Amino acid sequence: MDNIDTAQLIYLSLLGGAIVFWFLVANRGQMGKVLQGAVMWGLLFIAVIAAYGLWGDIQTTVQPRQTVSAETGQIILPRGAGGHYFLEAEVNGTPMRFVVDTGATHVVLSQEDAARIGFDPDALTYFGTAQTANGIVRTAPIEIDTITIGDLTDRGVRAVVNEGDLFESLLGMSYLERFSNIQIANDRLILTR
Repeated sequence: MDNIDTAQLIYLSLLGGAIVFWFLVANRGQMGKVLQGAVMWGLLFIAVIAAYGLWGDIQTTVQPRQTVSAETGQIILPRGAGGHYFLEAEVNGTPMRFVVDTGATHVVLSQEDAARIGFDPDALTYFGTAQTANGIVRTAPIEIDTITIGDLTDRGVRAVVNEGDLFESLLGMSYLERFSNIQIANDRLILTR
């Protein structure tokens, strides 16, 4: 420690001591209530720190997650924000989240997601079109090598890259047709092989 650090430490120690001394003198007749309040604030502080540290575990328990059963060939997706169903998969080895969209003909990737799995959006040929809620957009056909969900892996999945703005990639019918049954029950989407 150099001289400046030592001086700051001495100053802060004296200041802290003066504040503690003043607090004790000012509250000498109410020490029981002061200690009770200090204990309550201390416990509240510890509870906040514990909740922050355990937030990931709490969130996993409170919010249902997708489950995959290779034995039954089922993928079960809980209803997500806004009433949509979201599926998490590895696409060409890269984690990706999709909105399950039975109204989409193809798997539709945003340009950002396409770039993440190895496609250069600027080098693609956008000769297809798609009718969206925002109007007609151009699309470029691609083939995804692998889509892996839990223990289930599909190869050679047809998809398109959307030239326009796309908030989240869509898992459309070119992938969903690989399932024998698509069912919605009790706020869950169940895909069965």
